[in-house]
Amino acid sequence: MEILHHYLFIITFILIFSISSATDPLSQALLTLKSEFILPPNTLTGWVIPQENQNPSPKIHACSWTGIKCNQNSTKITSLDLSLKNISGILSGHQFNNFLDLIYLNISHNLFSGELPIGIFNLTSLKTLDISRNNFSSVFPIGISNLKNLETLDAFSNSFSGPLPPDVCEIVSLKVVNFAGSYFGGSIPSAYGSCERLEFLHLAGNLLSGNLPIEFGKLKSVTHMEIGYNSYQGGIPWQFGNMSELKYLDIAGANLSGSIPKQFGDLANLVTLFLFRNSLSGLIPDELSNISSLSSLDLSDNMLSGPIPDSFSNLKSLRLLSLMYNNMNGPVPEGMAKLPNLESFLIWDNMFSGTLPQELGKHSKLKWVDVSTNDFVGVIPPYICSQGELNRLMLFSNHFSGGLSSISNCSSLVRIRLEDNLFSGYMSLDFKVLRDVSYVDLSNNRFTGGIPLDVFHASKLEHFSVSNNPDLGGILPEKTWVLPVLRNFSASSCNISGRIPESISSCENLETLNLAENNLSGEIPVKLGSLMKLKFLNLSYNDLSGLIPIQNTFKSMDSSSFVGNPNLCGAPLARPCHHGNGISEGMELGSRRNHKVAWVVVLCAVVVVLSGFLFGIVYYRRQNVNRYWKMVSFGGLPDVTASDVLKSFRFVEPMETSYSSNPVCKAVLLTGMTIVVRKIEWGTKGSNVLLDFINRIGSLRHKNLVRLLGFCYNKNLGYLLFEYLPNGNLDEKIGVKRDWASKYKLVINIAKGLSYLHHDCHPAIPHGNLKASNIAVDENMEPRLAEFAFKTISAMETGEYKGLTEHDLKDDIFHFGEVVLEILTNGKRKNGGISVHKTPKDALLKEVYDDNEVTGSSSSSKSVQEEIKLVLEVVLACTTSKQSDRPSMEDVLKILSRLDPEKKM
Repeated sequence: MEILHHYLFIITFILIFSISSATDPLSQALLTLKSEFILPPNTLTGWVIPQENQNPSPKIHACSWTGIKCNQNSTKITSLDLSLKNISGILSGHQFNNFLDLIYLNISHNLFSGELPIGIFNLTSLKTLDISRNNFSSVFPIGISNLKNLETLDAFSNSFSGPLPPDVCEIVSLKVVNFAGSYFGGSIPSAYGSCERLEFLHLAGNLLSGNLPIEFGKLKSVTHMEIGYNSYQGGIPWQFGNMSELKYLDIAGANLSGSIPKQFGDLANLVTLFLFRNSLSGLIPDELSNISSLSSLDLSDNMLSGPIPDSFSNLKSLRLLSLMYNNMNGPVPEGMAKLPNLESFLIWDNMFSGTLPQELGKHSKLKWVDVSTNDFVGVIPPYICSQGELNRLMLFSNHFSGGLSSISNCSSLVRIRLEDNLFSGYMSLDFKVLRDVSYVDLSNNRFTGGIPLDVFHASKLEHFSVSNNPDLGGILPEKTWVLPVLRNFSASSCNISGRIPESISSCENLETLNLAENNLSGEIPVKLGSLMKLKFLNLSYNDLSGLIPIQNTFKSMDSSSFVGNPNLCGAPLARPCHHGNGISEGMELGSRRNHKVAWVVVLCAVVVVLSGFLFGIVYYRRQNVNRYWKMVSFGGLPDVTASDVLKSFRFVEPMETSYSSNPVCKAVLLTGMTIVVRKIEWGTKGSNVLLDFINRIGSLRHKNLVRLLGFCYNKNLGYLLFEYLPNGNLDEKIGVKRDWASKYKLVINIAKGLSYLHHDCHPAIPHGNLKASNIAVDENMEPRLAEFAFKTISAMETGEYKGLTEHDLKDDIFHFGEVVLEILTNGKRKNGGISVHKTPKDALLKEVYDDNEVTGSSSSSKSVQEEIKLVLEVVLACTTSKQSDRPSMEDVLKILSRLDPEKKM
């Protein structure tokens, strides 16, 4: 009997459970789905079925659960939204057969992984499917075309690979397709041109290749298309000009060649056109001026030639024009100045000439003008700041002349770079008005009349350089040194006289002080040694006298900081001071007594600082100040916020790096742009030095450097955002056989990049870890120096940075020689800077000739042999064991520039 009762109990329990499940199968299916989730604490805790009443209701219990929406009488589940819940796990998809009435499914911004379950494709009522910002991988499964009612498909930022699903456009109702930010490869299916109702297409940031499909010309309803940051072949099909409703087109960073189709002029509704960072050539078509709605045009970093079309004066809606990094020439059309909405005019690093339009700035609220590194002449346009919005003015490396009256009262200016021109007269900048300016560089001009006495009013000034104005004259203004954030002050070769002011010790944040090659006299102020952040000091070639102060700040400087002052003595100069009358001895004795007192004061201060620091740590942790993030863009980034950048880090791909223990990874921004991210951390002590240095790195512009695009940071943590070059590095390709002209091109361009760091940056920036694996290459095998300055950044992170030394630069030159040797020998002599000197020269030459297959006796072979011999001499000079005997990169570049193998091949 007992056994019988036991079985009756089990059967009853099963029947009750079955009735419960039968009355609410959808809630049960959701609980089964939940069982596959790995949930963070306190997530979906309300997903529970209460005990059944005796009279079960037809309503679905889950209708009251988080993320669930039902129809009006709670008999159908129509929406499942689990986005932004930090859920992980692998989905089986078996439960989806139960949700045939589901219209909206959103599981975005989570951590789901594994393959996308094909069971999702049974949800035939779906209109929106959002699986973005997860880590789904493998091939995107076939079957998406089963979702006949789908309007939005968002799979952005996952790890899908293989081809794009070819059946997407079998869904007639589809309006939005987003497959950006994964690893899809192969060509874009031509069938994607048959999406009749498609309005939004985003395929950027993948590994797509092949030709762009001409069938895209059939997309008559698409308004937004982003397909850049891939590696296509060929050019842009002219049929793209048939997408009559297109408003936004981005094909940047896509390896495109050929010309810009003139049919783009038929895109009457286009607002934004981004084609930057490709290999497009030829002229800019006049037809683009037909697009009256065009607001943002970025064609930078291509190989375009010829002038800016005169017809661009018709683009009345244009706000941004960026043509930087091309081979364009000719004058800027006068009509460009009359564009009423122009805000950013960026045409640097071309061959433009003539004068800038004199009405530039008169008719629009200009904010950013950069025409640097061209061949412009004439004066600064008189109305350039008339609208009061200009904050960046970059005119450096041209032939501008005249004075500064047109910008003297431009209160909106933040950055002024006018170096390397022919400006003259008094530096008529009214610093009482320029209260927000942070960066002023007027070096290498012909200014006179001395440094402005009112510069101290610019309380946000961080960088001030007037070096190499030989007739500037005057004295060092006494009040300059009250500037609270001044970090760099350079006034070398300016014919400045007088004494170095004692008040310089008030400039607590000063890191770089360059007063070389002037007529300064008197003693070096002892108080100058109290500037604890001073890392670079150059007082050479003046008329200073007396004892070099002995504080630690001075001990970190080498003799090059003080040479050329005949009456200066003491370390680090090899010129001892002679105490003839006991006065110096008394001063030295007094100095020692003062030092004892100073040490007591310092020790007391250290105790106070440490106590405050420990209290600060506790307070800092409690207050969680790290939640405040800032974003600095250095150009080349889309318009993103710090929040956008941080969201992009949810799923990243780690990358190997040969230097620094800090993490390096590849990430995809919300726009689909792929970037390289390096994380750095620092203590509060070194933050100002580091942040200033990073700003310097961000301002660097050279075709042979990997660009720092932006910096996202809070109080102690930051992310450096670099451009991503998908073609790998020189180390991976160095074994590939190349002709001599190609090898020479590699060598000369690496030299140009390194010479820029050493000689065009003031103070110089050492690379710190130059080797083949730290030289990225683009699709044309153009080298870009990567990982530069990270030795300096790492030292700044830890507070161990001691300033620039000649040793750092000579190390770079040694490693440059090693890299060139590697190129010459097709990678056989890696790290051969020492061993190369142990090989007899004749044997070495024969080896290199053999590696380059130039052993014949023809005149062309002999010519190449002579050139290789000269380059090998450079290698031997760069890698000589005695650092002082190594040439500068400026000298190296002069030697290499004498050759031009391409003309002889």
